[in-house]
Amino acid sequence: MRIAYQSSKGRVRDKNEDNVGTFKNASNTILAVIADGIGGNNAGEIASKMAVNHIGRKFEKTSFTSPEELQSWFGYQLESENSAIIDEANADANLYGMGTTMVAAAVKDYNSLILNIGDSRAYAFHDNKLTQITEDHSYVNELVKHGDITKAEAQNNPYKNIITKSLGINRDATADFRIYNAEIGDQLLLCTDGLTNMVSDEKIAQTLALEIPLIDKCNILVDLANENGGKDNITVLIMQKDSEVNADE
Repeated sequence: MRIAYQSSKGRVRDKNEDNVGTFKNASNTILAVIADGIGGNNAGEIASKMAVNHIGRKFEKTSFTSPEELQSWFGYQLESENSAIIDEANADANLYGMGTTMVAAAVKDYNSLILNIGDSRAYAFHDNKLTQITEDHSYVNELVKHGDITKAEAQNNPYKNIITKSLGINRDATADFRIYNAEIGDQLLLCTDGLTNMVSDEKIAQTLALEIPLIDKCNILVDLANENGGKDNITVLIMQKDSEVNADE
């Protein structure tokens, strides 16, 4: 499995409240996680760090025999972490209202369990085609689903940053889960909205199609987001399983 990631605070924000990490458990399943903190001040940074580190470290001690078992474990961990973030926020007035989105992929061989809560996304790149695997938990996406606005109109909607689900804001920490069965050469892209709000799907696909190391693709995507305004923190992670055994990048 080849993995690379990059993160930037962008050109507008004072600090980077995104957090990213990769972990491996006893059954050689690899977990990649990105969290996008919300809440302002230091709060978002703390919430995203808690979510990635706590769930990642617990994952390292596990071993799963089926996707169903893994999904059940994740469901419990998300509820637990949601409560931990809320309790931390309630104990410190400076952290009140903090929360975080999360997108993650647990990959073993060519089988992936994808989960998301909030508007951080997972994409698959297969046969030079980019497909969004996750569905945004956002107010604007609900408008699109109900036919009130088009996808094109959603791109510039003033309420596009309002999310309807996250870790830490309320007691509903349910995530969406999807299975993705990759083929040789497929790439999985995890990212925060700091990328997708600044870079088109077409540009993302063109970058993933390049025959260059994964870390260079990550750097190009981050640079494109910054060149287009860099209005938010930007985090991207790319995973690729090839036909031969590869060292991690």
